[in-house]
Amino acid sequence: MDFVTASIADHLSFLYGEERGANAASRLEGLLREASTLRSSPPPTARPVTQRDAMLIAYPDQLHEPGKAPLATLKAFVDRQAREIITAIHLLPFFPSSSDDGFAVTDYLEVDPRYGTWDDVRALAENYRLVVDAVLNHASARGRWFAGFLRGEDPWRGYFLTPDPFADWSRVVRPRTSSLFTPIETAAGPASVWTTFSPDQVDLNYANPDLLLVMIGILFEYLRRGGQWLRLDAVGFLWKEPGTTCLHLPQTHRLLCLLREVVDVAAPWARLITETNVTHADNVAYFGGGHEAHMVYQFALAPLIVHTLISGNAAALTAWASRLVAPPTGACFLNFLASHDGLGLVPAMDCLTAGDIERLTARAQARGGVSYRTLSGGGVGPYEVNANLLDLLDEPGADGIQRFVTAHAILLAFAGIPAIYFHSLVGSRGDPAGVERTGARRSINRQKLPAADVEAELAVPGGLRRRVFDALRHLLRVRGSLPALDPTASQQALDLGPHVFALRRVSADGQELFCVAETASQSTRVSLPAAGASGIDVLAKETVRLDSIAMAPLQPRWITVNHE
Repeated sequence: MDFVTASIADHLSFLYGEERGANAASRLEGLLREASTLRSSPPPTARPVTQRDAMLIAYPDQLHEPGKAPLATLKAFVDRQAREIITAIHLLPFFPSSSDDGFAVTDYLEVDPRYGTWDDVRALAENYRLVVDAVLNHASARGRWFAGFLRGEDPWRGYFLTPDPFADWSRVVRPRTSSLFTPIETAAGPASVWTTFSPDQVDLNYANPDLLLVMIGILFEYLRRGGQWLRLDAVGFLWKEPGTTCLHLPQTHRLLCLLREVVDVAAPWARLITETNVTHADNVAYFGGGHEAHMVYQFALAPLIVHTLISGNAAALTAWASRLVAPPTGACFLNFLASHDGLGLVPAMDCLTAGDIERLTARAQARGGVSYRTLSGGGVGPYEVNANLLDLLDEPGADGIQRFVTAHAILLAFAGIPAIYFHSLVGSRGDPAGVERTGARRSINRQKLPAADVEAELAVPGGLRRRVFDALRHLLRVRGSLPALDPTASQQALDLGPHVFALRRVSADGQELFCVAETASQSTRVSLPAAGASGIDVLAKETVRLDSIAMAPLQPRWITVNHE
């Protein structure tokens, strides 16, 4: 059996030319043959996704307790508190790293002993779909690979990107204000390396097929170790060409096509998730018509929901949702409100006005901070909000928890798989002391917590953590019972006025569900365009008339239609 298909060979030829592509294809054949056992050994949790699926985003050391590996502590907590509502865990980088909370990897194939072992990772994969971070764009400037590069040794001397200093890089788009190129001293003399994100994160050279094959081998190893979904970090930046933006290049999309087909051949149960914090049109391009990512983060959704609930105006969210095109067959969106990173603003720039963005960033400055990026035409612009989500949505004298819960009710209504950040699930506030300690704005939302403290606070009736956790657990439980919220169920946005957001979802077997949320903190009434006269609000467990539904301030309703 030949494992390298004609289309895989064609992708390699496109990227590297006929001769180098053919050589890479021959070597890839060996990798695929070695990985062929993956096909017949799927993880115990491998199955089609449904409305019952929800992902938890967490650091490997999110929780700690004396004398126990943090990975084991995390598993014990989720098993005890959230097993019925969480089916997947996006485990943020658990490899040895020199900075950026794990995203400057020094060794791609080892578990940082501070967190535990591969056995701890595999234990998580026994109960949950394990999402492994594949940090493809860059590696640590303090890792073994880069040390070999500095010495000029094979194979590492070809692994990192050294830009032509005379080429035109004026159009490069990037998400930081730090220097794009970092000067270094090598055994052969002074040079510069490409550093998209920081001087400690050096971009890898995918124009070198040797590097590509090494990374494919690493992806296969993650699958052998229990990974089921692979989150491809910052993939939009993988390929660089002079005179271009070096973002979303045709070669980058070919690389994604190649990785998709390689994974489909080796482990058809595995899934690729692309992380591209960019405009919606560029983001959904990574579905590749069904030939690239299985899942794409829906980056515009979070800033639009937050804008809706702090402005009270749902018009922008409704307009955007009305334009959404369903993903290709077999693919779906990954929807989230908060994560280890900030709230990206770039994806919403073509949906919100300059005034909307200014008001959002001003609010963020008062509750945390804002990060900026260098613009291709010069100057800087806002890149992301760095604030805890609960803090961002809270309002003095009002019930910020209700606004936070309503935001999640809107999130969970959208077609796709929801991802909930650990700090959102347990009702955390921001960590300004962490920002002061690290000097990094993103530390506001990256606090690591004593497990005993979290458990104790969750046990307090009426306490903040308990109220938030119970509310999100209720939403996730109900969501899991509704076929109309299956990721593949049809979706239609309804315009019920600027102070209400509404979606109509219909399952394959005909269940009709209206997900409605009041967004302006005021009582109102809505009428739904449904054939039935009445329905059941499955959140409040009450019957309602569809032609005149009372909405309390910031109330979400999920209404199934009674067809008589």
